[in-house]
Amino acid sequence: MTPSPRLLAALYPFGAGAMGVNLSFTSLIESWLGWPVLTPWQAVAGGLVLGMPATWAFACHITRLMRKAEGG
Repeated sequence: MTPSPRLLAALYPFGAGAMGVNLSFTSLIESWLGWPVLTPWQAVAGGLVLGMPATWAFACHITRLMRKAEGG
C-alpha cells in the first residue's frame, strides 16, 4: 500500500504548506501561555520538515481510496 512517487510529489507542496500554516497558528495560540511566536521563516522550515510525514499519511489514505474505488 505504498503511494507512488508521483502522488507524493503532487501532494507534498500542499502538505508542507498546510503544516507551515498549522505551525504558525499553533505558535500564536501558544503565545497566550508566554511561549515565543515563530517567525514566518521558522514556520516555513518546520512545514517543509513536517510536510513529508503528513503527505505520506494522506497519500496512503488516497491510495486506499483509489484501490477501494477500483474494486480491489
